[in-house]
Amino acid sequence: MESQQRVALVFLLLMSTEGCCYIHSPSVLLARAKGQSVLLSVSTLFPLEQVELQGTWSHTPTTSRGSKTTLVSFTKESTITDLLHRRRLRFIQPLSLQIHNLSQADEGFYQLKVNLEFHNRTGGVQTVERTVQVTVDEPVSTPVVERSPGHVVVEDQVNVTWRCWAPRGTRVSFLWLKDGVRVVPSTRHQLSPDNSSLVLSPVRRQDRGLYHCVVTNPVSSSRSSAAAQLSVYYGPYDLAVRSALGPRTGQVFTIGPGQLALFECQADSNPPNTCMWISTSHNGSQVIAEGPRLQLPPHRLAQAEEYLCRAFNNVTHKQQEAHFTLVMVASGAGRDRQAQDSRPSSPLTVLTVLSLLALACGLLLLLWKRFHPRAVTDLHNRPTGPNSPHCSGHEDAAEDFGVYEFLAPQSAQFSSRSVPHQDLHSTIYEVIRHVPEPTPGVSPQPVGGFQPLNAEL
Repeated sequence: MESQQRVALVFLLLMSTEGCCYIHSPSVLLARAKGQSVLLSVSTLFPLEQVELQGTWSHTPTTSRGSKTTLVSFTKESTITDLLHRRRLRFIQPLSLQIHNLSQADEGFYQLKVNLEFHNRTGGVQTVERTVQVTVDEPVSTPVVERSPGHVVVEDQVNVTWRCWAPRGTRVSFLWLKDGVRVVPSTRHQLSPDNSSLVLSPVRRQDRGLYHCVVTNPVSSSRSSAAAQLSVYYGPYDLAVRSALGPRTGQVFTIGPGQLALFECQADSNPPNTCMWISTSHNGSQVIAEGPRLQLPPHRLAQAEEYLCRAFNNVTHKQQEAHFTLVMVASGAGRDRQAQDSRPSSPLTVLTVLSLLALACGLLLLLWKRFHPRAVTDLHNRPTGPNSPHCSGHEDAAEDFGVYEFLAPQSAQFSSRSVPHQDLHSTIYEVIRHVPEPTPGVSPQPVGGFQPLNAEL
């Protein structure tokens, strides 16, 4: 604490043509609490055996600076202390003075005057003086805050004065905090010269909150008062109409079929507002509800209508209004859909439709070719008797070439010469296209080793 509250200075005194320094005092201001001790330290910068010295310590109180009292007279061999102060004074060789059990009367300026005569020098006696200021303070106690007036105040109508004081303490410094932030002087915030009082003129909504007073002095750490609450009646401010409805553009609400037309009027106010809902039209206006909430009946939603919410503070006698319009969107939505249907199709839509049609046609053609049976040539009409000319079935391959389908029911029975288990739905077309060209002089053989099948179709 001592190192924080005193200013350390080095006093150098040139007392001869050689420019030599003789004594040193580290401090010019010392702050001490009541009842403590203080040491006025002075050191020499020369050997004591080379000089004769004689000096005094005297005290000048702060309140009466002209009245000086000699406390101690000394030489290297002896010390004479004032009888009125000898129990609290102690002279420490060669030049220092210690004071015990400080009181408020010990506060003031302490002067040291020393006469020096060096043995090996000429020039006579040299005089050196030093002064040290000592302050004596009482530690501060926890401060107390008072407010006037003490009741809840109305904004813009009264001034609020805060006062802070400490039951104990001297040389007290004051600091005001609002919600933990330091209060600085402004047009409406006025501080006294010693900062012990704060005036809010006039009080406003933003002045409400918690106030603290912080005190300190040279011998005490900071002490804070208990929190003091300031309540202010104000408003209404920031009035707005809110709803859970859909889109809102400026002051216009839109509502669809089946939606609940419920509105709420909100504002910053203390105490809470009284709200009134009014329907306005060219024919006049009428009050339709009271309270912070409004629910409109279905018969009022058939056409657009204008409304307002009026908020009134019964204490501040201030009011604020918020206007809005409610619009039914059912018919408008139908017109929008008709307009969308009448618009020409986009190129992308046309391309998509054409692609789907082409794909459907291809699928239908594939299914028709797969499942629609063609006429089957009756092979049994061709002559097969022993006297008939030999026919291989390929006399006119150009006419017979094509797609032939041989069908047989699952219940058909074949002779023992029937081909073992084969697919009865194979086509003769696959055989015909592999028939080799006939060779002269060689009897045609059945193609692929198949024998004629006698099956009843």
